[in-house]
Amino acid sequence: MSLLDHPQAQALLADAVLTPEAVRGCQDRLTDFLRRYLPRFRRIEQRANVVLVLRGLLSGLQRKTCEPIAVEAGVHRKPIQFLVGAGKWDDEAVMAELRRHVAEELADERAVLVLDATTFPKSGDDSCGVGRQWCGRLGKQENCQRGIFLAYAARGGYAPLDRQLYLPKDWADDPTRRTKTHVPEAIVFREGWRIAADLIRRCGPDLPHRWVTGDDEFGRPAQFRAWLRGEGERYVLDVPCDTIVRDREQDPPARQGGRGRGRVVPWCRVDAWVARQPETRWTRLTVRQGEKGPLRVDAMTVRVRTKLEQRIGPEERLVVMRTVEAEPRIHYALSNASAEEPLEELVRARFERHRIEEVFESAKQETGLGHYEVRSWVGWHHHVTLSLLALWFLGCERRRLGGKNPGDHGVAGARGVHSPATQSGSECGSDRVGDHAGASSQGVGSDLSLVPGDQVVPAPPRSPRYQLKTCSFP
Repeated sequence: MSLLDHPQAQALLADAVLTPEAVRGCQDRLTDFLRRYLPRFRRIEQRANVVLVLRGLLSGLQRKTCEPIAVEAGVHRKPIQFLVGAGKWDDEAVMAELRRHVAEELADERAVLVLDATTFPKSGDDSCGVGRQWCGRLGKQENCQRGIFLAYAARGGYAPLDRQLYLPKDWADDPTRRTKTHVPEAIVFREGWRIAADLIRRCGPDLPHRWVTGDDEFGRPAQFRAWLRGEGERYVLDVPCDTIVRDREQDPPARQGGRGRGRVVPWCRVDAWVARQPETRWTRLTVRQGEKGPLRVDAMTVRVRTKLEQRIGPEERLVVMRTVEAEPRIHYALSNASAEEPLEELVRARFERHRIEEVFESAKQETGLGHYEVRSWVGWHHHVTLSLLALWFLGCERRRLGGKNPGDHGVAGARGVHSPATQSGSECGSDRVGDHAGASSQGVGSDLSLVPGDQVVPAPPRSPRYQLKTCSFP
């Protein structure tokens, strides 16, 4: 039997087929989709040009900057460049309308707000906010711009919600560069977690959700977790492997000679704590069905305390997840979930983070998120807004067609449906620094207390004795 005759291959091929009937009228649906957004553009020529830009971002162009889009549309490039780079239209109003649209289509009480940051490598020094920052795509400090993003992950799908360019302190304090790149006076230096708080403050009240998740850039700052608790938000945020905690479930050491001041459980790194746990403490969970089969992890949780600046912080739950593979990876997260919250729900919420990876992947390949030549604050936000709007349209179309993103293997059966554009060197990539304690985390504010060094503690040996559960949307 050939590979293509395999039942799974046949199922994939059937799912990938898009017939002309399925995509007929795609451009008319784009026109209908934009009806609610075009009033956010005050001038007639702006409305005409934004339609051309959206079509260009959704096209099969290899490079989706203003000039190729104008050439494809048969118009002069300058009006298109002006619309994206300096046009007087309110991109925040467009994003607010997008969020209202998302609420109508995907509102879900068990949804997750997902935070992440991504970088845009740059060769020059003139683009707003550019500087040497951690670039996950390159795996090192590099000259780049950095954006903070918020996405919505629900049972019905995922969607981008908001974005903001991170302005390093040296940029915020430089009036010459601020003037040259048209940074608004109200914009001052803010750590990444404070920008994330602003995004949640703008988006959270209008969209039902149960959790806030993010990588260790957002889990490390104790102030951010304190802010979330003050806002009544529940979170599952990653933390580095060298975060130190105090086990609240462990009995304190006995007093020497039965006299003197009572002793307390010592502080320790989370990876060292995990290495001491018996294998029977792990619970095996099925997170979701993946392309290569079910994604399963071994997980455990414990009540702990961390340090908040110079004080001991409130009780939280440490959630540890170990992937089931030949070379397992271990993830650590802190949550303010109550003791009654099932472990499988915490793991489900944490792994919804992969949705924002899908947002970035789709935006990179299909709607030109990293394809821009603007240098100003306004230009960056204009371009990213239009790219995310195009991405949201694609999400609506895929739900209408009832299928998933076929990626590079999709069948383009009609005009307006295309294969993803080839990635370019200037596009964004994953920017998680993972468990690297030495990696620079940009703008994260005050950190959790960390132990110097980053010694890898091996995972305990595996055992077939597990409790198998599934954590997913009902």
